Amino acid sequence: MKMRALQVSTANGPFELVEREIPEPGAGSVRIKVEACGICHSDALVKSGAMPGLSYPRVPGHEVVGTVEALGSGVTDVTQGQRVGVGWHGGYCGHCDACRRGNFFACRWGRITGLTHDGGYADYMIAHSSALALLPDGLSAIEAGPLVCAGVTTFNALRNSGARPGDTVAVLGIGGLGHLGVQFAAKMGFRTLAIARGSDKEALARKLGAHQYIDSQAQDVAGELQKAGGAKVILATVTNAEAMTATLGGLAVHGKLLIVGAPHEPLKIPALLLIGGRRSIMGWYSGTSIDSQDTLKFSLLEGVKPMTEVFPLERGAEAYERMMSGKARFRVVVTTGR
Repeated sequence: MKMRALQVSTANGPFELVEREIPEPGAGSVRIKVEACGICHSDALVKSGAMPGLSYPRVPGHEVVGTVEALGSGVTDVTQGQRVGVGWHGGYCGHCDACRRGNFFACRWGRITGLTHDGGYADYMIAHSSALALLPDGLSAIEAGPLVCAGVTTFNALRNSGARPGDTVAVLGIGGLGHLGVQFAAKMGFRTLAIARGSDKEALARKLGAHQYIDSQAQDVAGELQKAGGAKVILATVTNAEAMTATLGGLAVHGKLLIVGAPHEPLKIPALLLIGGRRSIMGWYSGTSIDSQDTLKFSLLEGVKPMTEVFPLERGAEAYERMMSGKARFRVVVTTGR
């Protein structure tokens, strides 16, 4: 019996829809029958070969939802038939110094789904049991896929930001990350400000839960944030360093710029601004499987949902180009029909 997989055979090579043998799980791993897999901008690391140490051919995809079909030896924490999600973090060893200190995201052995091993652009995939987030009843695969990457990235950053209900939190960017960040911020009880380019995004921002909208093309972002009393946290979801820098003057005393988007160019930081208000800049890693599981539960409880465009697996190359074009609203998901 064969399965379909959408693979990249060389750096900068085309996607190829191929038939492969259905893999068997090794010790500590499971085989997942994939239902859906979201497409993330980080999948470009596979397509371009920009990630050091990549081996080809490689099947990308780290926003995976499916059903556990087979268990490798030693797996006791999940059972056959359970629906699970698998995100960027592909598992941890539990024994290295980072893991022993509880920093599982920094595991020296740490796996990355769809980069160090094949991901979810396929009918089946293998995942380490430590990478599995249990899916609550009530979430579809299409809804859940983006939540185990874009969702956990924004949810986990916000809940660990130090902001409390009632604090002013600004979300920079309303895209794949930002449209979820606005929803999470509002549902967590923060006074939520959305920042994006153009007045045309205001209606959507308010629909997602924003209490105020700042048009970065027409308004002074830092000035508007200060008029609102200053932001306790600015969640930066964009990939533009200049746009991030423009928000810094809007931080409140002890405010924090929390970066989850990854610009290619360096940020220009006015040191006196940080020193004078004890302000800080911090990056945030998405999260491990338990963080994804928490994200899924919260999203179901509070009605947080990604906006998606859906393609069948056989149109996966087209789906990838749609996501990378920046025109998708806001996450693209491929489904297997299995």
